[in-house]
Amino acid sequence: MKEVVIASTNKGKIKEFQEMFQSFGIRVRTLEEFGEIPDIEEDGESFEENAKKKAETICDQLQLPTIADDSGLMVDALGGQPGIYSARFAGEEKNDQKNIHKLLNMMTSIDMEKRTAQFVSVIAFAIPGEETIIVRGTCKGMIGYEPKGEHGFGYDPIFYLPQYKMTMAEIDPTLKNQISHRAHAIRKLKNKIEYVDLKS
Repeated sequence: MKEVVIASTNKGKIKEFQEMFQSFGIRVRTLEEFGEIPDIEEDGESFEENAKKKAETICDQLQLPTIADDSGLMVDALGGQPGIYSARFAGEEKNDQKNIHKLLNMMTSIDMEKRTAQFVSVIAFAIPGEETIIVRGTCKGMIGYEPKGEHGFGYDPIFYLPQYKMTMAEIDPTLKNQISHRAHAIRKLKNKIEYVDLKS
């Protein structure tokens, strides 16, 4: 089976990548398999810059094909916040519950029709000696008034999908892996990497 490394320690994100990549015959290896790897500072000004930096840094260190995802939530009524700061919106410890609490507090006076938002996922795929491939996927929805659902991670419990009348954390994970921002980005990436010679 062909293999890539994922430049992430986020267990929820790793699980989604492994499930989706397995469906087209690629095994996703984690950083834990390679011992101590220093954290990479996400200091870019866009999802694209952060994803590219993570993928290329790990690819250079390991000399293996590497994927990295930088993703986040963009709320229209908040001018696109939290954006690239989604994971650390309420502090550097990257606590999902605190992030959700802060966001909901900022939106208490905003009516439902103005609570539009989108999840964004940018995936960078770095290959030794090749130009890095970058793809972007989005998923549109609304911000609910309270967390609902047990699946997923991050802002999933408050990301309401009107067409399903459920949050991203309430829908079946199999469906999420078909409609999410990350799923859209991975499908775009799949079309590009079919022509890349990955080692088995």
